[in-house]
Amino acid sequence: MTTGEAITLEGSQALYRRAGEVMPGGVNASARMNPALGHPLFFERGEGAYLYDVDGNRYIDYCVSHGASLLGHGHPAVVEAVSEAARRGVLCACETETQVEVAEQLVRLFPGADMVRFASSGTETTWHALRIARAYTGRWGVVKFEGHYHGVNDTVGFSHWPPLDQAGPLSAPRPVPDSAGIPPTNAEMVTMLPFNDVDALERALRSQAGTLAAVIMEPINYDSGGIRPTHEFLRAVRALTQELGIVLVFDEILSGFRVGPGPALGTDVVPDMTVLGKAVGGGMPISAILGRREIMETCSPMGPALHSGTYNAHPVLVAAARAFLSVVTQPGFYDHLHTLGDCLYAGLRDIMARRGLRAWVQGVGARFGIYFGLDAEPRSYRDMAGQDMAMMARFHRACLQRGVYLHHVSPHHGFSSAHTMGDIEETLDVMETAAAAAAVGD
Repeated sequence: MTTGEAITLEGSQALYRRAGEVMPGGVNASARMNPALGHPLFFERGEGAYLYDVDGNRYIDYCVSHGASLLGHGHPAVVEAVSEAARRGVLCACETETQVEVAEQLVRLFPGADMVRFASSGTETTWHALRIARAYTGRWGVVKFEGHYHGVNDTVGFSHWPPLDQAGPLSAPRPVPDSAGIPPTNAEMVTMLPFNDVDALERALRSQAGTLAAVIMEPINYDSGGIRPTHEFLRAVRALTQELGIVLVFDEILSGFRVGPGPALGTDVVPDMTVLGKAVGGGMPISAILGRREIMETCSPMGPALHSGTYNAHPVLVAAARAFLSVVTQPGFYDHLHTLGDCLYAGLRDIMARRGLRAWVQGVGARFGIYFGLDAEPRSYRDMAGQDMAMMARFHRACLQRGVYLHHVSPHHGFSSAHTMGDIEETLDVMETAAAAAAVGD
């Protein structure tokens, strides 16, 4: 199938029925269920900017592994690095020179970071970062923001996308657990705040200063589609946390390397700790905790905070990270991404306006959101929570049926360095048709 033609999904549907017998819900991650279809897609392979499913359909991919495949699928440098590392023997629970090289490179790229520890997933990295912050400060409380996502751990698994009828008042949101099974007492250690609200931030931090270990935030809230912080808010969060001795943690698992070769906000605000994942592994499962020396030396064996794991800094994974860093720091890498983004975002805005659809396109670097039903830039989760989900589903389904893959569960989408201007032009042609379908309720 080529882009724009109708697809058939009998193979995915058959595998979904088989999978349902041996895997809960027929999937291995809740987000892989696609509500726009009523079942997940089953893929056979990925090549560069494209995914191929078991039915032989080719898709231009705008999920890119939920952001992990910034270089596209199977980038030659990553494949070669992984293959070479595997040929040396798959060493677990060992220290290698490559770990040191990658840590040194990350320290150079992220201002304010002196030391690094590696892990495998974003969930465990945010969990460990907050444990370290608590050990360092001797306090337990954590501030997080509505609509920000920090993995599926019990520490901050609250109010990622809470139903508004449960979320409490805007000025003082209620921590709504993201999952059953999170101990209710954990909510007592989490203070939920609206993003970009300086007054609410200052009230909470000053009133709870003696009990707060950390403020954790996405510097760009990509998990709600790409909501940007205001300059006033950024200045306030940095000044207040420094004044009150609270550790500021930037969750850059999704935002890191999305705008440039390092932090999403550059040097505008330098946090005390940064957590990385997704893109940094070139599609392989590696994550990292970066921070100031005095905080990171809270980790054992130098300090009392245990951070360990058999697969931490696995040689195959750090080899992939080294290859990724080599590619993204090459001259012109981000020029290409920004050129693609400028074309895609301008084209999308033009389509929505021409079709008379209320839809705000929020593109920041190599990732973007499309907020159906909004006509102004959102500043917080509650701004985006009122979008027209039915229209979004129609648009996503129409794109997918014509070979453009937008994963419906996610409000954020992205592209890779493997995408070409030709891919963007094909995509915009499909989205023109999809917008017409969304407008009439097809």
